[in-house]
Amino acid sequence: MSEMKKGSISVETQNIFPIIKRWLYSEKDIFLREIVSNATDAITKMKRLSSLGQIPATDEAYRIDITLDKAEKTITVSDNGIGMSEEELTKYICQIALSGAVDFVQKYEDKNDTAAGGIIGHFGLGFYSAFMVSETVEILTKSYTDAPAVHWICSDADEYQIELDEREAGRGTTIVMHIASDEEEYLNAFKLQAILDKYCSFMPVEIFFKEIGEEKADGEVAEEKPINDTTPLWQKNASECSPEEYNAFYKKVFADYKDPLFYIHINADYPLNFKGILFFPNITNDFESLEGQVKLYYNQVFVADNIKEVIPEYMLMLKGVLDCPELPLNVSRSYLQTNSYVSKLSAHIVKKVADKLNALCNTDRENYEKIWEGIKVFVEYACIRDRKFYERVKDSLLLKLTDGSHVTFKNYLEEAKEKHENTVYYTSDKALQARYISLFEEEGIRVASFEKAVETQFLSALEQNMENVKFVRVDADVASALKTGETTEENEELVALFRKVSGNEKLQVKLEALKSAKTPAILNLDENARRFEDMMRMYNNAEVPVGLAKEGETLVLNTASTLITKLAEDLKAKNNERAEKLAAHIYRLSVISQRRLTAEEMQDFLDESFSLLEEI
Repeated sequence: MSEMKKGSISVETQNIFPIIKRWLYSEKDIFLREIVSNATDAITKMKRLSSLGQIPATDEAYRIDITLDKAEKTITVSDNGIGMSEEELTKYICQIALSGAVDFVQKYEDKNDTAAGGIIGHFGLGFYSAFMVSETVEILTKSYTDAPAVHWICSDADEYQIELDEREAGRGTTIVMHIASDEEEYLNAFKLQAILDKYCSFMPVEIFFKEIGEEKADGEVAEEKPINDTTPLWQKNASECSPEEYNAFYKKVFADYKDPLFYIHINADYPLNFKGILFFPNITNDFESLEGQVKLYYNQVFVADNIKEVIPEYMLMLKGVLDCPELPLNVSRSYLQTNSYVSKLSAHIVKKVADKLNALCNTDRENYEKIWEGIKVFVEYACIRDRKFYERVKDSLLLKLTDGSHVTFKNYLEEAKEKHENTVYYTSDKALQARYISLFEEEGIRVASFEKAVETQFLSALEQNMENVKFVRVDADVASALKTGETTEENEELVALFRKVSGNEKLQVKLEALKSAKTPAILNLDENARRFEDMMRMYNNAEVPVGLAKEGETLVLNTASTLITKLAEDLKAKNNERAEKLAAHIYRLSVISQRRLTAEEMQDFLDESFSLLEEI
């Protein structure tokens, strides 16, 4: 029997460096974020030691300086943070993936402090991102313990030198990146500023950027200003922020010239720990992009725009920022790891959106009605996709009526009890269905307006969620409130006449006495048949022929109309030619009020109209 051997897998640096250089991060630009993040951590650690009394308190201003030197082909990042001794530099820099942040947290932080004191680094690989763009990297560092300064230099061939440095180096760390010849695009000040704007705009330590040799023409040095906002709006309490500040922040971060419709300031500490501001953009036309943009931050460090795991897809229109110090990230901080925290975070955001809608509806109704048309299609879509969201906002869903006013579903149904209980009458095209709308409004029945394609699906979802409630388009049914209640006699001759002129022997024809005598006939289309046609058209577009649901049509002849009375008299008098012309014209007019005419129907209508004009 052979001897069993045991051992551990070892990784040689000459094997890992090419991987770091090519594949450590999805974007090379991230190298600057990682180096600046490390500098931020060094200063955060220094502040923490001071607060714990480990070092004397000081009024020193903490800062990070980034310097571009085109002539020397270097980018330098300096901080006045905690610094490193030779032992610490050997431990944390010369051994890949050993994070000083983790050691520091374990030593000095409260085990219950889930935010880890604002320290960003956890994996110990961020520093090596510098080699994605550098052929050589130098570190000059001096520890807060007053240990001698240390100078470290390493090439991208993984060979390093380390020595004590007798120069009068101040406490902190300076990293000098000698940019490789094939990465000289990073020696452009505008490019570096763009990277800093994207990744470092809200880091918690003041950051200063300068390019050597770019002084003013008169020799004066430009006024020194930090490039970042160390106390972004989301770090404040909502009570400390004005509407003007929210609008200005939104426009700056998302480059939008319009104010958002509303915003939601989130400051959660239990059971989740995260902060953020979500904005509902003002989408003014159907051609604007519906894709939102929620920027993810980790202790004020930008991580990603694409956070589909956190924001449900049915809230795709939202824009905003979320700062999640507990968010589980992989080594590159570019993707989320799926776990219970992420799903809880998503559920919390959905609840906050619902709470905001309810608050606006209940306490700021006038403004809520103004913005409703801009948000309703998204709210309705969210209700279709998420029953829990619907249950939360159902009392804040508004119906827009044909007169432009708004009413909640609850109030509409309360008003409807007397004339059309549990039935919501609506229009999908106010111009096309104007005749039907007028019949309802003459009897005091208010008509809702649903004119977007998604609303057909929304109505179906509501019917499933709202017990016994039906949604009926105005051209689908003659409400009992529109009828006089008088009984009408059968008239087989009229029925036969209209079937003949319509060209449809199966056409359903009814005689009803309507309260309005102005309309001789109306064409109704069964609600279910028409919804099926709409659905087919939505999925198949122009391939669905006009009038697919014609078999569900019912022609209602109004016996209170003088035209129908005259028509019946013509039939009795055997004036068949005149009766046919009149009936054909009445039928075509009823069709026009209900739907588009087919090409054949349009030609017949024009011929009939011209023929009638000749008789005048």
